[in-house]
Amino acid sequence: MVRELKMKIPPTKPEDYIPRFCSGLHLDAEVQSKAYELIAAAQEKELTSGRGPTGIAASIIYIASVLCGKRRTQREVAEVAGVTEVTIRNRYKELIQNLNIELEI
Repeated sequence: MVRELKMKIPPTKPEDYIPRFCSGLHLDAEVQSKAYELIAAAQEKELTSGRGPTGIAASIIYIASVLCGKRRTQREVAEVAGVTEVTIRNRYKELIQNLNIELEI
């Protein structure tokens, strides 16, 4: 349909998913704001290139929820985001290592 109508649809970015995932997890504006901040830092270091935007967004929200003291489990985040817990775990490990974030889990 998109081709027939000759529409140009830009690819989705991880930040496009933040509001929907936070809403589905009943997370507030503090977590959402922290997630945007973390995504900006990850993009600056080119950690999001070649990765699925939903997996990145889910992992960022998981990290932000822990940092803000409003923790959600990897399973909860995975269910809302439609990704696997393994995806969240893998992205989360890459992100905290490369962004020098210390989490107490």
